[in-house]
Amino acid sequence: MGEQARFSIGTFAVAGSPSFPGLVIDEQVVALEALAPLAASLGQPLVGTASVQELLQEWPRNFATLSRVAELIRTGGAPRVASLLVPVSRLQVRAPLPQPRQIYCSGANYRKHVIDLIIDQKSHLTEKMSAEERQAYGEKLMDERAAKGKPFVFFKASSAVVGPYDSVVLPRDVSQADWELELGVVIGRPARRVSRAEALEYVAGYVVVNDLTSRELVYRPDVPQMGMDWMASKSSPTFLPMGPYLVPATFVDNPQDLRVTLKLNGETMQDESTADMIFDVARLIEFISSHVQLLPGDVLCTGSPAGNGTHYNRFLRPGDVLEGSITGLGTQRNPCIVEED
Repeated sequence: MGEQARFSIGTFAVAGSPSFPGLVIDEQVVALEALAPLAASLGQPLVGTASVQELLQEWPRNFATLSRVAELIRTGGAPRVASLLVPVSRLQVRAPLPQPRQIYCSGANYRKHVIDLIIDQKSHLTEKMSAEERQAYGEKLMDERAAKGKPFVFFKASSAVVGPYDSVVLPRDVSQADWELELGVVIGRPARRVSRAEALEYVAGYVVVNDLTSRELVYRPDVPQMGMDWMASKSSPTFLPMGPYLVPATFVDNPQDLRVTLKLNGETMQDESTADMIFDVARLIEFISSHVQLLPGDVLCTGSPAGNGTHYNRFLRPGDVLEGSITGLGTQRNPCIVEED
């Protein structure tokens, strides 16, 4: 038996037409609705072909069907469907999940990133330390957090989602818009109080996301006792580029062995392995599901590695181009423009 036929799932549009979900094979797309007759003839009908969100409501069943269909397309066993394939280059690529039901973000989840923040941003605890002492202090804290601590998770508005090649709109009243390329995890089964050992069984797939942040809006000096303002700092429109595609979990051997790379105007700013996560994907799912009900189509942003604009004291400007890639998940490219009056 040969290797399983690889495929991805995306959302697309032709100029002037409504968006539609599609199966992606070798950078060619066929609408899911066009697959319905073939799936039915196999005795494996697709359920929910109007959107990726609907498809995910019955993901285990639909994945099995799509796997069989993809195999037939690759081996020439579905000539009628193969004739309907359209090159991605002829389509507009939208975010695979244009409006997820829920978006969870993991903060301060990369070891080197947090250590860099401790070195770069002196506090009352570290102001008298040398850079070397602050690094040693940060390393000790991160080791203790990984061994005994818990993830820090917050919400992000689904209206922040934008496509993988769309413009990022910089709010006109913000001067410290920052990038945070991350591995996105898409849930494929209802999950409540799942164990770390079983957590990855609830993942439908993975996607590239960029959790943009307005740094000067994170802290609220007027109400310091309330902590950080994630709504204002994280949820501006276009502040979560997503895509290009949802890659099924079956085709990602190890989510803790992926390279996360972000380039700003062609210069590499972030380049790190997901192995540097303090809390891995399975632990994040275990933690989140211990507090809330995770649902199919929910998205988990798993934290950003070292190399944000804060580290370089270089924030986004109109005309900048962000290019973000993760091993096996593709590349997104987003030009930056300023919000109109």
